[in-house]
Amino acid sequence: MPEHDAVRSDKQLSLMMVVYAVTSLMHFAHNAVYLREYPHMPAWLTPIGVWAAFTALTAIGVLGYCVYRFRSRTVGAPLIAVYGVLGFGGLDHYVAAPVAAHSIVMNLTIAMEAAAAAALLDYLSWSS
Repeated sequence: MPEHDAVRSDKQLSLMMVVYAVTSLMHFAHNAVYLREYPHMPAWLTPIGVWAAFTALTAIGVLGYCVYRFRSRTVGAPLIAVYGVLGFGGLDHYVAAPVAAHSIVMNLTIAMEAAAAAALLDYLSWSS
């Protein structure tokens, strides 16, 4: 890949990751603040636990991006893919309770995170 194409590709990947990170932050923040309003959430789960999960998930994405950009695209891309796949974890809310049991904002944050994760994975699949 010519250098200017690689730079453009890196900028697009950066944008995709930022969009996914922001939607993930929105979902996790809503989840942490309104945890007890989400239907059938386990009693042991706390807002601190939600933030810890977000931090761990985001760390995987940051690690993947750093490895991709500065060490090895071959190693970094799968780490970024893992980060993307984790974005579908919010859909687990629908295992606990149906869509109708969730508020519009709950459904919106879950859907936006999953859509951004899907877009990131789609981008990775054709750019790598």
